[in-house]
Amino acid sequence: MAGQPVVGRMAAMRFIMLAVLIDMMSIGLMIPVLPHLVGQFTHSQADQAVWFGAVSFAFGIANFFGSPILGALSDRFGRRPVLLIGFSGLAFNFFMTAAATSLWMLVFVRLIGGAMQANVAVANAYVADITPPADRARRFGLLGAMMGLGFILGPALGGILGDIDLRLPFIASGTLAIVNWIYGYFVLPESLPMARRSSFDWRKANPISALAGLIDLHGIGSLVAVIALSTLAQFMLHSTWVLYTTFKFGWGPRETGWSLMVVGVVSVVMQGVLLKHILRKISAEHLALVGLASAAFAYLAYGLATQSWMLLVIIVLNILSAATGSTLQSIVSSAANEKMQGKTLGAVSSLNSMMAVLAPVAGAGMLSLVSTAPPGSIWLGLPFFAGSLIQFIALTLAVRHFHRQRLAHTVATATASTP
Repeated sequence: MAGQPVVGRMAAMRFIMLAVLIDMMSIGLMIPVLPHLVGQFTHSQADQAVWFGAVSFAFGIANFFGSPILGALSDRFGRRPVLLIGFSGLAFNFFMTAAATSLWMLVFVRLIGGAMQANVAVANAYVADITPPADRARRFGLLGAMMGLGFILGPALGGILGDIDLRLPFIASGTLAIVNWIYGYFVLPESLPMARRSSFDWRKANPISALAGLIDLHGIGSLVAVIALSTLAQFMLHSTWVLYTTFKFGWGPRETGWSLMVVGVVSVVMQGVLLKHILRKISAEHLALVGLASAAFAYLAYGLATQSWMLLVIIVLNILSAATGSTLQSIVSSAANEKMQGKTLGAVSSLNSMMAVLAPVAGAGMLSLVSTAPPGSIWLGLPFFAGSLIQFIALTLAVRHFHRQRLAHTVATATASTP
């Protein structure tokens, strides 16, 4: 029944993939228009960049504290009820954003929405519940493909609706979130059996304890810094993409929506089609390194682009970076025991949220500094140049981490074989 643990793993995978697809569509709908909605309450490009950073910061800081709590609650009470909380939070967030009449109202709404939202982390824990460790990179890739598909459909539709009315995409997003809540309540089965549930401890559910536990996982170590830096660079790109393309190339919601649709297509092709074949040829660790390198060069190219069509070419050429998140996540998930998947992946989500707190402050701050530059100016790419440097640092740390892991494994094997 709806509240009982799942039996069929493939059926359960189909259920959670559909839930994530609807979730990402609802989020994708609002991405091309939120910066423009903020712009309705500001009087200059610099103010628009700063206030959009504040709105993004509000969601990130609330999510930073909320994600580990919701992840730990999902280890105690199951994945399904926590997902329902997240769907409710999204619906509230979107409908109240559509009704916002001031910047402070937008900030407040994003605070509430961020505190109630840990859907990606809980969905990943759901997949970990029903998947053996050896298959998790591929399964996380399938989940990533659903996210990508949501970003094909959502931003394109959001751009079209945003051209009609900037608030219309938020109403559509809220409606989709309600549809997902109904689906989750009546259809989505529970993935976590009672025997694998763990007690809830407020002292361990705070983000600091959750991150400390993540660092202490065997074989993870400095990989936490790699995830943090790579995510920081990604969120700097996400938080400035709409305003960057508006300031530099004069894009509106429609053009931004189509560009994000291309991102979604690339993600689906990589994670839904190519990933399983690539993982037969190379390890998740090597694929993560290639993805980090690809992202570092792509971010530099975004900032240097002189024509808007170049951005679309770079997105396609950067296809390998679409697998970085799922491969790193599979390594972390495999290092955690079965009773801590929600807490562990909630900690990863909290780490991502910490970067989501820092990214808009850094990205929007840099963009506001150069917002007076004329359209087409190379200086408008400043946030992307910084993101490229951060990705290169993450790549360096990852190379060192995996090298040390291989040396430790070699030494342990040699020791074990010594009479």
